[in-house]
Amino acid sequence: MPMPLPFLRSDVIQLAAYTPHPGEANQSTGVILDHLDTNECPYDLPDTLKEKLAWTGQHTIAANRYPDGGHRELKGEIAQYVSESAHLTHAVDAAHISVGNGSDELIRSLLIATCVGGTGSVLVANPTFSMYGILARTLGIPVIAVGRHEESFEVDLAAAQHAIEQPQDLPVRVVFMVHPNSPTGNGLTEAELAWLKQLPDHILVVIDEAYFEFSQHTTVAEIQRKSNWVVLRTFSKAFRLAAYRVGYAVANPDLITALEKVRLPYNLPSATQAAARLALAHRHDLLAIIPEIQQQRHWLVDRLGHETALHPWPSVANFIYARPKNPQLPMADSLEAWFRSLKAQGTLIRHTGGGLRITVGTPEENQRTLAHIQAVGQG
Repeated sequence: MPMPLPFLRSDVIQLAAYTPHPGEANQSTGVILDHLDTNECPYDLPDTLKEKLAWTGQHTIAANRYPDGGHRELKGEIAQYVSESAHLTHAVDAAHISVGNGSDELIRSLLIATCVGGTGSVLVANPTFSMYGILARTLGIPVIAVGRHEESFEVDLAAAQHAIEQPQDLPVRVVFMVHPNSPTGNGLTEAELAWLKQLPDHILVVIDEAYFEFSQHTTVAEIQRKSNWVVLRTFSKAFRLAAYRVGYAVANPDLITALEKVRLPYNLPSATQAAARLALAHRHDLLAIIPEIQQQRHWLVDRLGHETALHPWPSVANFIYARPKNPQLPMADSLEAWFRSLKAQGTLIRHTGGGLRITVGTPEENQRTLAHIQAVGQG
């Protein structure tokens, strides 16, 4: 029986916590586990880079000293990468960068800086990354959700515009969009981008580009034209640093100054900063795997569509979104059955947003994924 905790906010008691993993299959059965549920890169850091990182920890990091709280070197190197990867005419510099303990911390900082204290609400388009809503609700911020087109997953722009224009106690102050979207894998369309660009300056536009390296589509040039535009990125996916938790925001320097005011001091450990700087220094080697993942994504979408009972959607990310082809089955029961059957075979995926999200793995993992999905469809 839970103990009563009357000092807690009533809305916090009602919240459901984010579940990092759906649970692992029974390892005692000898089943090979393929972790295809969190959209990580399937390849670890090369041993040579791990050795360099270990050497850095031993010889250059003083454990009794706080890390660089201003992230000076890291911000400068991130700015160089952003300018290079986006082919910016005018390069951004360290003043355009804020670094967080994963993108989640930056999302939270943006919410604190804009909506806390009953000053505004946020707008999302479901299905999408769940942490926008989760973090907003933990801060007591209302979340307004609009839908997406059932087949294309484009945002219902009419509903979004209505949500912004309709009279309400707490007006929309932040709009969150993922580019490409998770879990559906589609990038923003020209119509969606045009709608976002026409939003008034008093609404913050947050474009989450966690999967930029896989799509190669970015909106980062907008931050040089708009004071209300911020792009989020992460080292957790293509850069293979999920264990180190490094995210960054690119925005107008005045907005970055505000984020620096609300973030926690010394938020990024020295070892984490060293890992990010090492990854950037070796980015050409680390990102050389991207074409293989893109090719494997195309292969898996093609095989799933032609050889299984799942219908996959095109994706520009490192994951695939799919639903059963049989429309006669109750959707929720069918998806849960697929999820549990694949888990029993060792393929760990996400059951989210009314579908199944499958991370693109190594060629061997993808072969097993295809075989396991075929086995479920024949069962």
